[in-house]
Amino acid sequence: MRVLVIGASRGLGREFVRQYLAGKAQVTATARQAEQIAELEAAGATAFTLDVGDAVSASGVAWRIDNANFDVAIVNAGVYGPRHQGLETPSETDFDAVMHTNVLGAMRVIPQLVDALAPGARLAVLSSRMGSIGARESTSGWLYRASKAALNSVLKDVSLQLAGRATCVAFHPGWVQTDMGGAGASLTPARSVADMRRTIAALTPAQNGSFLNHDGSAIPW
Repeated sequence: MRVLVIGASRGLGREFVRQYLAGKAQVTATARQAEQIAELEAAGATAFTLDVGDAVSASGVAWRIDNANFDVAIVNAGVYGPRHQGLETPSETDFDAVMHTNVLGAMRVIPQLVDALAPGARLAVLSSRMGSIGARESTSGWLYRASKAALNSVLKDVSLQLAGRATCVAFHPGWVQTDMGGAGASLTPARSVADMRRTIAALTPAQNGSFLNHDGSAIPW
C-alpha cells in the first residue's frame, strides 16, 4: 500500500505516518521544517518540505509525487487560530493565516494529487465537527469553524470531480490530545488515527463525498 500524508510535522499527521509504517505501507509525508523531515525519514518514510500556506512551496507538490499511485492520501495540514468564544471579529492577519492554511492550502494541494492517485484510491481531509452547520450548538472558535465549513465544501467538490476514480471523505478526528486539542481531550492520537485508518480501509464508493466521525458514523454537513 502506498500512502501520502500532507502535514506530518506532529500530532495526528505524525501518528498516521507511524501507524501506516507499522503496517508495512510505503509512506510519503510532508513537513515544514528540516528537522521534521529528518525525523520522518529516520522513521522510514519518504519526506519532503511543504508549507501549504506558501504559494511557492505548495506549487511544487506535483513533481514530487509524479506517478506515485497512492492508495490513500490524507490532507491533514491545519491551524486553529484565535480562540474566540463569541462574535469577536478576527484580525486580517489571523483570518488570512487560518483561511490560507485550512482552505486555500487544500485547494492548492489537492488538484496536484489527482494524477498521483491509484484507481479506487481513498482521499481524506482532516476537518472537524466544529465545521458542521447542521450539528452546531456553539460559537466558540468561529474563525476555525468557518474554515472547516469551507474545507468541507472543498472536499464535496473534489468528491464530485473524482467520482468513479476515488472515494473522498472529510473526517472529524474526535477531540484529541494534541497541541490543538489539549491534554484534557478524550482521545489519544493513537486511538483517533487507528479509528480513521479502519474507516478508510472500509470505505466504499457509495460513501464518496461523506462527512464522517473517526469511527465511521455520519456527521451532518
